[in-house]
Amino acid sequence: MLITRECDYAVRVVRALAAGGRMSVGDICDKEFITAPFAYKILKKLQKAEIVKGFRGVHGGYSLNRRAEDLTLYDIYTAIDPEFLIIDCLEPGYECPRNGEGDHACTIHCELCKIQKELCGMLKSSNLKDLLLSDFMEEPVDS
Repeated sequence: MLITRECDYAVRVVRALAAGGRMSVGDICDKEFITAPFAYKILKKLQKAEIVKGFRGVHGGYSLNRRAEDLTLYDIYTAIDPEFLIIDCLEPGYECPRNGEGDHACTIHCELCKIQKELCGMLKSSNLKDLLLSDFMEEPVDS
């Protein structure tokens, strides 16, 4: 699956931290309804990608290591799943018996390559700050 639960939860973790300051794992979990073991796993990957910074000790916790306006959904998703492919046949080195040369090229594979490129472009097009602002700016719908 393309956008896994882990990717979704990583966005939640970053959203919680986007408010600013340090947060404990417990606070992140409470705010975003994530279990602590899953949050630690995600935070480790986000730290490796230098999206978040961890602090040790009594007053430890986590904070964003980059500004929200410098982060995109693509950054977060690829921190969790570096390949981030919509289908296995797009993986480098994958050999599909249906995808030959010239007139025998798999038209499905070619279309999926275009879709993958478009999707990545869309995920890179909006920064996290703008996405979070739109969450707060939406008007409630009257019934």
